[in-house]
Amino acid sequence: MRLKPATFAAVALSGLLLAGCATSTPAPQPAAPAPIPVLPPALPPQDIVGRWGLAAFHKPEDQERTEAAATNQCRQPYVISLGPTGGVMMHLADQATPEELRLKGAPGNKTFIGPDGEPGGIQDREVVSFNGRVLALRWIDPEVQGRYGTMVYVRCPPEGDKRRPGRAKPKVAAKPKPAAKPAAAAPKQ
Repeated sequence: MRLKPATFAAVALSGLLLAGCATSTPAPQPAAPAPIPVLPPALPPQDIVGRWGLAAFHKPEDQERTEAAATNQCRQPYVISLGPTGGVMMHLADQATPEELRLKGAPGNKTFIGPDGEPGGIQDREVVSFNGRVLALRWIDPEVQGRYGTMVYVRCPPEGDKRRPGRAKPKVAAKPKPAAKPAAAAPKQ
């Protein structure tokens, strides 16, 4: 039995292709990025529970003015409460209903607030600064950060207290005591 030259060539080519598959080494696959370890957050959830005035800025030079604007929002405060499983109840971007979010620590003493998952996820916010009275949060998603800016929360005074947060009650200066009157001169005789 004789094979036609075209058939012989096809069989030979198939054999070479199969041999090449068997001896070639697979291309190296890019290594999956190592997951970011979840560390304890720099602050516990209880530290941010409360009533907050809320405002936002896009340019860092506007932060001080934004803090003053957030203070004025205490008339209609944003309330952060503890969630049922130890997180905090806050809104995600573009969500009308708050949901329980986690405080997640990351290397470099960073803290993120967001849904369950690795710290620094696309729906997370990074805690930029927190001094007990002012909390600044930056959105991780660049599109959301572009729309909302850096969020500034200023702690409101307890309900019923009309003082502005962070301001001490003004001290009233004591009235100076009148100077002693000079003794009357004795009448001349």
